[in-house]
Amino acid sequence: MRLTRAAMIVAAVFFVGARAPERPPITGISHLAVYSRDLVASERFYAGVLGARKVADPENGAGARFQFSGTQFVEVLPAPAGLGASLFAHAAYRTPDAAALRSWLLARGASSVGALEQSAGERRFGARDAEGNEVQFVETKTSAAAVSGAVSGRIIHIGHAVRDRAKEDGFYRTLLGFRPYWFGSFEPPKVDWVSQQTPDGRDWLEYMMVGEGSRVTEASLDARQLGVLNHLSLGVRNMQTAVTELYRGKKMTGRHDGPQMGLDGKWQANLYDPDGTRVELMEFHAVTEPCCSAFTAPDPEG
Repeated sequence: MRLTRAAMIVAAVFFVGARAPERPPITGISHLAVYSRDLVASERFYAGVLGARKVADPENGAGARFQFSGTQFVEVLPAPAGLGASLFAHAAYRTPDAAALRSWLLARGASSVGALEQSAGERRFGARDAEGNEVQFVETKTSAAAVSGAVSGRIIHIGHAVRDRAKEDGFYRTLLGFRPYWFGSFEPPKVDWVSQQTPDGRDWLEYMMVGEGSRVTEASLDARQLGVLNHLSLGVRNMQTAVTELYRGKKMTGRHDGPQMGLDGKWQANLYDPDGTRVELMEFHAVTEPCCSAFTAPDPEG
């Protein structure tokens, strides 16, 4: 039976209209939220050492945001009574349309999608990844300009402990569309670090693997180790310049290590906030061949 031209047009329109809507963009990292048992000491570190700008926290009046740019920051929250060894609160990513992304996730059965919240110049909502970690998505209209005087104006990656790579891949890679970037270990063929870039940007999430197949065992996890795993990374153009400025300002008095060459071929150095959360300074580009795997996507630019 032949379809008339009109029927074919109607069928084509119906087919196009029936396609699942595209996921709204996820363009990069918004922030890492961590708990602190000494908010005054945290301010001395994030503002005094790293040069971030302290602003009020619209999510929690008892906390504070320490901005490296108008769109990226560390959120420091007071540790609740009875909090365990992990001070990781949540990771957050940027989107130009929080409401549309929330609807898209709900339509796909994403876990524990929270209400859309709004404050001046910002909309956000939370969800849970496959291992129960809180993940936020933030829409903001503020300028992305770097904060003057900060050691860096760009968070290039965040990392947190992951036990089941396949489960987390189901959320980040299959559902959200994060893209492979690099993986490695001190002891190949073990895998300790798995990096994947945001779907529509170059910032990345680093799985810090725990358990079978990695060097880190569940039994070894204590507050110090968790502070190393749950971290953020600030991009710098030149490590020598960045670290020299910190030394000149007499700001390298707390716990730190490096600079050293990372297995990904990038210069890096680590500082630690007063509660032990690691802040990794990292150059944007590798200067030598990486161990374990090649990069499979372009680096962030800064």
